[in-house]
Formats: sequence, C-alpha cells, structure tokens
Amino acid sequence: MDKTAIDVAHMLAGGMVLVSFMLLYQDRMFGLLNVFALHALMLSLSVAWQAYIQNAPHLYVTAALALVLKAVIIPVALHRVVVRLGIHRTIETVGGIGPTMLFGMGLVALSMVVMLHATAAADPLAREDLAFALSVVLLGLLMMVTRRNAVSQIVGFMSLENGLILAATGAKGMPLVVEISVAFSVLIAFIVIGVFLFRIRERFDSVDVRALDEVRGERE
Repeated sequence: MDKTAIDVAHMLAGGMVLVSFMLLYQDRMFGLLNVFALHALMLSLSVAWQAYIQNAPHLYVTAALALVLKAVIIPVALHRVVVRLGIHRTIETVGGIGPTMLFGMGLVALSMVVMLHATAAADPLAREDLAFALSVVLLGLLMMVTRRNAVSQIVGFMSLENGLILAATGAKGMPLVVEISVAFSVLIAFIVIGVFLFRIRERFDSVDVRALDEVRGERE
C-alpha cells in the first residue's frame, strides 16, 4: 500500500475527530444537526476510501448506509422533530463550552498515547485509524455527559457509534451481515428514541433531562 493512500485515510479519519470537536462546540440545535450530517459524511468518505485501498467491496455498502441513513435521513428527521417539539434554541451544557473543549483535547491526547502504544506492532494504517476512532468514541461520550438536552445526547450517541464503525473498518472491516444489522439497529433505536422524546415532551413540556431528575426527587 503506498504512502499516499495511507495519508488520505489518516486525513479522513482525522477529519472526523475535527468534526467531533465542532459537535462539542455547537450551542444551537440546528447547527448541531447540520454538523452531525457532516460527521456522517466524513465517515462515509472514510469507509469508502478504506473499501478502495483494502479492495473490500462490501465496505462500499457500509459507506452507502452511513451516507443515506446518517448524513441524510436521520438529520432531516431530527430537524422535523426539533421543529415539531419547538426546541430549536440554545443547548445547555454542563460546565460550559470552553472547559468541555479543553477536556476533549485531553481525551484525544490520551487516545493517541494509549492506542499507539497498545498497537505498536499493528499495521500502520490500522494503528493510526484506531487511535482516531477511539478519539471519536470518547468525544461522543463526552458530548453525552455534558449536554442536558435529550436530542443533543442522541447526537452524541450516534457520533460515538460512528467512531465504532471507523474502528471496525480501519481494522479490516466487519462481515457485511454485521454491518447491515448494525445499520438497522441504529434505525430502530432512532425510532424508539423519537417516540421517547415525544413522550417526554408531552409529560414534562420539555426535553431537558433534568425534568426526569426533578420528578424522581419529588417521588422520593
């Protein structure tokens, strides 16, 4: 495999890490959904490139699923959910954007140190891509922890799952049946979460997860 192919793969995977930071930085709901669509687009490009350099045609299916489901269908559907629920406003964060971004940088540094050390004997392509993938996963977790709005937590979960797909393709991919199963699982989870959001809205007139904590406190 030539160096240019490896460099392009690393550039695309690194682009996903950069877009993950853009997700953390967003404080507006529509902006968050638009950046998530970009995140999914970067995933699709990265997987398609991996399919090309690994000569693995089944990864093109994974790239197409990521493009159609995560870059188009899910963001458009979430836009409609946000409009219908009337929650297109500023997203509240725990601790503020600045400290969150700094903590995210620390997580990326930790990911690089741990993964590059643990995979020292691995293939150069998989080694760096796995480090980038772990960074995306940890930044997705950070987003879920630092956002109080249920919709933004859903976006954090889906960006985390994007990192897992990146890791799987960088490590020479998964069987096609597993990839299709994961795609349908994400779609089903999205439908369930959509129902959950509407139920929260009907019950508490808000999708701020603190409302659930307040109700639990009153019952205790």
